[in-house]
Amino acid sequence: MTAELVRGQNHPLPQTRLEIRVSAGAPIVAGATLGDESGTVRGTEWVAHPGTPTLPGLEVSRQAAADHRLAVDLEALPQGVHRVSVLLALPPTTAGPGRFAAVAAPFVAVTGLDGTEVASYTITGLDAESAVVALELYLRGGVWKVRAIGQGYAGGLADMLVDQGLPQARELAAGILDAVALGASRSVAAPPPRTSDEARVRPQNGIRHPHARNSASVSPADSASITPLASRNPRDGPIWGKDDHRTRRRAGACSTVSSTAPPHSPPRPSPCRKRTGSATPTPGTRRPSAPPTVPASRRWPAGTPGTGPSGERTTTGPGGARARAPR
Repeated sequence: MTAELVRGQNHPLPQTRLEIRVSAGAPIVAGATLGDESGTVRGTEWVAHPGTPTLPGLEVSRQAAADHRLAVDLEALPQGVHRVSVLLALPPTTAGPGRFAAVAAPFVAVTGLDGTEVASYTITGLDAESAVVALELYLRGGVWKVRAIGQGYAGGLADMLVDQGLPQARELAAGILDAVALGASRSVAAPPPRTSDEARVRPQNGIRHPHARNSASVSPADSASITPLASRNPRDGPIWGKDDHRTRRRAGACSTVSSTAPPHSPPRPSPCRKRTGSATPTPGTRRPSAPPTVPASRRWPAGTPGTGPSGERTTTGPGGARARAPR
């Protein structure tokens, strides 16, 4: 359960790794100082600010903003630190407010790393102050606690650092404000506000309404100033969507209904001519080959042993020798 503190009230901290969240109605500077057992800040190396945002066990924001998150690890603080003070100050700008009475009351909450609030404090009663010590984390009897402070300073950041016993407090305050101004010059401008839901054109009956001139809504004056479509086209020229109606063919050019084929159609296929002659032999059978024809110059006389009836040579010639045809 969150403990809602009032000025001067304290509350024990259940863990050592924490977040301190700050919310204000205007951009403010958030920082922190480390103090010894008596609360004295020993030097500038114990001050975390936008110019030096990181210290052992402590990290703050780098520029002025309306919301801040400070990370604290109490076990990682330097040796001899018994107190962590959270400081808030208004940057000295001509456009912004110069005192906390002109902005909403700052709200400070101590939370765990999972976002669970441990204690919160709303700083009220501020008037002409431009700097304030919001709260402090302090060690007493081996237990870390949080205390609501709410001490304001009309002299600004310099008077607050002097009150904490810091040497060269005014020089450090001037350096912090210079770092804030440098960060503001490098920041990106916020985007324009979004159009309200009432000004948007919403679809009706599932039909999306067109937008005129890339705007979210169309006023009567804009509707009257829109030039008709016909006046923005050449005289006697075609208007999209208004061309004459052309009758369609009963079927496409490539359909079977058409009697003539277009020039780009492929040629009509012609079947293969039927082959003439003997029928194709049955698979697995061998067509008989014609006997070889022997030239007349290589024939033996008829009746010669080893020759055929036409004088062709057989295996052997006369006398059992291999026959040779005359040359």
